[in-house]
Amino acid sequence: MLDQLMGLIQDNSQQAIVQNPEIPNSQNTEVMQTLLGSITGGLQQQAQAGNVQGVMGLLSGKETGGGLMNNPIVASIAGNAISAITQKFGLSNGAAGGLVASVLPGVIGGLISKVSNPGDNSLDFNSVLGGLLGGGSADNTSGTAAASSGFDFNQIGYAMADGKLDMSDIMNIGGSFFGGGNNNAAPQAEQKKEGLDLGGLLGCLFGK
Repeated sequence: MLDQLMGLIQDNSQQAIVQNPEIPNSQNTEVMQTLLGSITGGLQQQAQAGNVQGVMGLLSGKETGGGLMNNPIVASIAGNAISAITQKFGLSNGAAGGLVASVLPGVIGGLISKVSNPGDNSLDFNSVLGGLLGGGSADNTSGTAAASSGFDFNQIGYAMADGKLDMSDIMNIGGSFFGGGNNNAAPQAEQKKEGLDLGGLLGCLFGK
Protein backbone atom coordinates (compact mmCIF):
# COMPACT_ATOMS: atom_id res chain seq x y z
CA MET A 1 0.00 0.00 0.00
CA LEU A 2 2.79 2.42 0.86
CA ASP A 3 4.42 2.21 -2.57
CA GLN A 4 1.09 2.69 -4.35
CA LEU A 5 0.17 5.66 -2.16
CA MET A 6 3.55 7.31 -2.67
CA GLY A 7 3.12 6.87 -6.41
CA LEU A 8 -0.27 8.59 -6.23
CA ILE A 9 1.23 11.43 -4.17
CA GLN A 10 4.03 11.89 -6.68
CA ASP A 11 1.55 11.90 -9.56
CA ASN A 12 -0.53 14.65 -7.91
CA SER A 13 2.29 16.81 -6.51
CA GLN A 14 4.04 18.26 -9.53
CA GLN A 15 2.59 21.74 -9.20
CA ALA A 16 1.75 21.86 -5.49
CA ILE A 17 5.10 20.55 -4.25
CA VAL A 18 7.75 20.13 -6.95
CA GLN A 19 7.09 23.51 -8.59
CA ASN A 20 6.25 25.28 -5.34
CA PRO A 21 8.77 28.10 -4.74
CA GLU A 22 8.13 27.91 -1.00
CA ILE A 23 9.48 24.35 -0.85
CA PRO A 24 13.18 23.78 -1.61
CA ASN A 25 13.76 20.91 -4.04
CA SER A 26 15.77 19.14 -1.35
CA GLN A 27 12.59 18.90 0.75
CA ASN A 28 10.18 17.69 -1.94
CA THR A 29 10.44 14.02 -1.00
CA GLU A 30 10.18 14.77 2.72
CA VAL A 31 6.98 16.77 2.19
CA MET A 32 5.53 13.87 0.19
CA GLN A 33 6.50 11.44 2.94
CA THR A 34 4.78 13.68 5.48
CA LEU A 35 1.59 13.50 3.42
CA LEU A 36 1.99 9.74 3.18
CA GLY A 37 2.30 9.45 6.95
CA SER A 38 -0.77 11.60 7.50
CA ILE A 39 -2.87 9.49 5.13
CA THR A 40 -1.83 6.08 6.43
CA GLY A 41 -1.86 7.23 10.05
CA GLY A 42 -5.32 8.78 9.68
CA LEU A 43 -6.83 5.68 8.07
CA GLN A 44 -5.21 3.39 10.62
CA GLN A 45 -6.45 5.49 13.52
CA GLN A 46 -10.02 5.38 12.19
CA ALA A 47 -9.97 1.62 11.56
CA GLN A 48 -8.44 0.71 14.90
CA ALA A 49 -10.85 3.02 16.73
CA GLY A 50 -13.73 0.95 15.36
CA ASN A 51 -14.79 3.05 12.37
CA VAL A 52 -14.31 0.20 9.91
CA GLN A 53 -17.64 1.03 8.29
CA GLY A 54 -16.51 4.60 7.62
CA VAL A 55 -13.18 3.52 6.15
CA MET A 56 -14.82 0.95 3.89
CA GLY A 57 -17.47 3.47 2.88
CA LEU A 58 -14.73 5.90 1.90
CA LEU A 59 -12.67 3.30 0.01
CA SER A 60 -15.74 2.05 -1.85
CA GLY A 61 -16.56 5.62 -2.94
CA LYS A 62 -19.94 5.56 -1.18
CA GLU A 63 -19.21 8.23 1.45
CA THR A 64 -17.89 10.97 -0.81
CA GLY A 65 -21.14 12.42 -2.10
CA GLY A 66 -20.48 15.86 -0.67
CA GLY A 67 -16.98 15.96 -2.10
CA LEU A 68 -13.88 14.16 -0.87
CA MET A 69 -12.65 17.01 1.33
CA ASN A 70 -16.01 17.07 3.14
CA ASN A 71 -15.74 13.42 4.13
CA PRO A 72 -14.95 13.45 7.89
CA ILE A 73 -12.09 10.96 7.56
CA VAL A 74 -10.47 12.92 4.73
CA ALA A 75 -11.05 16.20 6.58
CA SER A 76 -9.27 14.75 9.63
CA ILE A 77 -6.36 13.56 7.47
CA ALA A 78 -6.15 17.00 5.85
CA GLY A 79 -6.04 18.76 9.22
CA ASN A 80 -3.26 16.50 10.46
CA ALA A 81 -1.31 16.94 7.23
CA ILE A 82 -1.59 20.74 7.37
CA SER A 83 -0.41 20.77 10.97
CA ALA A 84 2.54 18.48 10.23
CA ILE A 85 3.65 20.49 7.19
CA THR A 86 3.49 23.83 8.98
CA GLN A 87 5.50 22.47 11.90
CA LYS A 88 8.14 20.63 9.87
CA PHE A 89 8.69 22.99 6.95
CA GLY A 90 7.71 26.42 8.22
CA LEU A 91 4.94 27.05 5.69
CA SER A 92 2.08 29.29 6.71
CA ASN A 93 -1.20 27.64 7.55
CA GLY A 94 -2.71 29.03 4.35
CA ALA A 95 0.12 27.76 2.17
CA ALA A 96 0.05 24.32 3.75
CA GLY A 97 -3.72 24.22 3.43
CA GLY A 98 -3.54 25.07 -0.25
CA LEU A 99 -0.92 22.38 -0.82
CA VAL A 100 -2.98 19.71 0.93
CA ALA A 101 -6.20 20.78 -0.82
CA SER A 102 -4.40 20.50 -4.15
CA VAL A 103 -2.85 17.08 -3.60
CA LEU A 104 -5.09 15.10 -1.23
CA PRO A 105 -8.29 14.76 -3.34
CA GLY A 106 -6.35 13.26 -6.25
CA VAL A 107 -4.49 10.87 -3.98
CA ILE A 108 -7.59 9.66 -2.12
CA GLY A 109 -9.54 9.50 -5.37
CA GLY A 110 -6.81 7.36 -6.92
CA LEU A 111 -6.76 5.11 -3.86
CA ILE A 112 -10.53 4.65 -4.10
CA SER A 113 -10.24 3.80 -7.81
CA LYS A 114 -7.61 1.13 -7.12
CA VAL A 115 -9.21 -0.45 -4.06
CA SER A 116 -12.82 -0.50 -5.30
CA ASN A 117 -11.91 -1.91 -8.74
CA PRO A 118 -11.80 -5.73 -8.65
CA GLY A 119 -9.87 -5.65 -11.91
CA ASP A 120 -6.96 -3.74 -10.33
CA ASN A 121 -4.73 -6.20 -8.50
CA SER A 122 -2.39 -3.60 -6.99
CA LEU A 123 -4.64 -2.94 -3.97
CA ASP A 124 -7.85 -4.40 -2.57
CA PHE A 125 -9.98 -4.16 0.56
CA ASN A 126 -8.27 -7.17 2.16
CA SER A 127 -4.75 -5.80 1.83
CA VAL A 128 -5.69 -2.30 3.00
CA LEU A 129 -8.07 -3.20 5.84
CA GLY A 130 -5.92 -6.12 6.94
CA GLY A 131 -2.92 -3.84 7.25
CA LEU A 132 -4.81 -1.08 9.03
CA LEU A 133 -6.47 -3.41 11.53
CA GLY A 134 -3.31 -5.43 12.04
CA GLY A 135 -1.47 -2.39 13.32
CA GLY A 136 1.38 -2.77 10.85
CA SER A 137 2.58 -0.45 8.15
CA ALA A 138 -0.43 -1.27 5.93
CA ASP A 139 1.85 -2.38 3.13
CA ASN A 140 0.63 -4.66 0.35
CA THR A 141 1.48 -7.86 2.26
CA SER A 142 -0.27 -6.92 5.49
CA GLY A 143 -3.64 -8.56 4.88
CA THR A 144 -2.89 -11.26 7.43
CA ALA A 145 -5.37 -9.94 9.99
CA ALA A 146 -8.17 -10.47 7.49
CA ALA A 147 -6.83 -13.62 5.88
CA SER A 148 -6.08 -15.46 9.11
CA SER A 149 -9.58 -14.78 10.39
CA GLY A 150 -11.17 -16.22 7.26
CA PHE A 151 -12.93 -12.91 6.69
CA ASP A 152 -13.07 -11.51 3.18
CA PHE A 153 -13.32 -7.72 3.21
CA ASN A 154 -13.48 -7.76 -0.59
CA GLN A 155 -16.95 -9.32 -0.58
CA ILE A 156 -18.33 -6.37 1.39
CA GLY A 157 -16.19 -3.72 -0.29
CA TYR A 158 -16.96 -4.64 -3.88
CA ALA A 159 -20.66 -5.06 -3.06
CA MET A 160 -20.68 -1.59 -1.51
CA ALA A 161 -18.85 -0.12 -4.50
CA ASP A 162 -21.37 -1.65 -6.91
CA GLY A 163 -24.38 -0.68 -4.80
CA LYS A 164 -25.30 -4.36 -4.54
CA LEU A 165 -25.01 -5.09 -0.83
CA ASP A 166 -28.13 -7.25 -0.48
CA MET A 167 -29.07 -10.39 1.46
CA SER A 168 -27.22 -12.74 -0.89
CA ASP A 169 -24.04 -10.69 -0.37
CA ILE A 170 -24.46 -10.88 3.40
CA MET A 171 -25.00 -14.67 3.18
CA ASN A 172 -21.78 -15.01 1.19
CA ILE A 173 -19.99 -12.86 3.74
CA GLY A 174 -21.30 -15.09 6.51
CA GLY A 175 -19.93 -18.11 4.69
CA SER A 176 -16.45 -16.62 4.55
CA PHE A 177 -16.69 -15.66 8.21
CA PHE A 178 -17.49 -19.13 9.45
CA GLY A 179 -15.36 -21.28 7.21
CA GLY A 180 -17.24 -21.23 3.91
CA GLY A 181 -20.84 -22.23 3.52
CA ASN A 182 -21.58 -23.22 7.11
CA ASN A 183 -24.61 -21.26 8.26
CA ASN A 184 -24.42 -22.54 11.83
CA ALA A 185 -23.11 -20.08 14.39
CA ALA A 186 -19.41 -20.56 14.98
CA PRO A 187 -18.23 -21.03 18.56
CA GLN A 188 -17.37 -17.74 20.22
CA ALA A 189 -13.73 -18.77 20.61
CA GLU A 190 -13.43 -19.33 16.86
CA GLN A 191 -14.81 -15.87 16.05
CA LYS A 192 -11.75 -14.18 17.48
CA LYS A 193 -8.39 -14.87 15.88
CA GLU A 194 -5.15 -12.97 15.63
CA GLY A 195 -6.61 -10.22 17.83
CA LEU A 196 -9.44 -9.48 15.36
CA ASP A 197 -12.89 -9.61 16.99
CA LEU A 198 -15.12 -10.77 14.14
CA GLY A 199 -18.37 -10.35 16.08
CA GLY A 200 -17.43 -6.80 16.95
CA LEU A 201 -16.34 -6.15 13.38
CA LEU A 202 -19.71 -7.30 12.03
CA GLY A 203 -21.38 -4.97 14.50
CA CYS A 204 -19.27 -2.06 13.23
CA LEU A 205 -20.01 -2.86 9.59
CA PHE A 206 -23.74 -3.34 9.93
CA GLY A 207 -24.46 -0.88 12.70
CA LYS A 208 -25.47 -3.43 15.36
